[in-house]
Amino acid sequence: MLMNQTIDKLNHMKFFGIVKGLEEQAANPEVGVLSFEERISLLVDRELTDRDDRRLGRLLKTAKLKLPACLENLDYRASRGLDRSLIASLAGFDWLGGRQHNMIVTGATGTGKTYLACAFGNGACRLGYKTLYLRVPNLLEELKIARVDGSYLRLMTRLGRAQLLILDDFGLSALTEVEAKDILEVIEECQGKCSVIVAGQLPVESWHQALGNPTVADAILDRLVHSAYKFNLKGDSMRKKTMQNQEAKSATM
Repeated sequence: MLMNQTIDKLNHMKFFGIVKGLEEQAANPEVGVLSFEERISLLVDRELTDRDDRRLGRLLKTAKLKLPACLENLDYRASRGLDRSLIASLAGFDWLGGRQHNMIVTGATGTGKTYLACAFGNGACRLGYKTLYLRVPNLLEELKIARVDGSYLRLMTRLGRAQLLILDDFGLSALTEVEAKDILEVIEECQGKCSVIVAGQLPVESWHQALGNPTVADAILDRLVHSAYKFNLKGDSMRKKTMQNQEAKSATM
């Protein structure tokens, strides 16, 4: 009865990890040989792990990453154009958080642009950085609607709270002048507060044409490109290779 009351109090104080630790210790007879200090230490470690897991869960839920990618699973075949040493140096994420460093990932369809962007997004979340993934076409539509319903400032504030903003599918089609200015506004909102990953098929040298307005294009390039790490992915479509591998496995079963 006393233990039930203690567990109720722990749950009320949101010490869910300690509750789980107590349940695990109660189910493990070998714990009896441990000292009081050792058992307390295990409970504290269990609480810390539980809080870290819950925080990561919240960050990943908020990030809304398109793919459950991770840097450890990147394909470094020579034909892809990935620099393993550069990836390793960026995996510490000291380039985030208002340090004026961004990332641009370009390449043909299926070369793994979204995967690489999401892998960095996943890694950022694991280190506690607030991350947000958005497809540029969806973002532009959100901004258009926000202007109509009066939620524009609230949306911009939400974007600015991110420490890593991932803009995927940039340059799928030429932008109108209003859309180009919207992108500039988003980049401006991020200045000094968060880093940006831009992923898309369009090579950087073609951005001027896609953005239309030369003044806006210059402003975006100045704020985003010059301080960015760049990846130009090459090779055959990774989706095609994945499908071929799945078909090969199916044929052997």
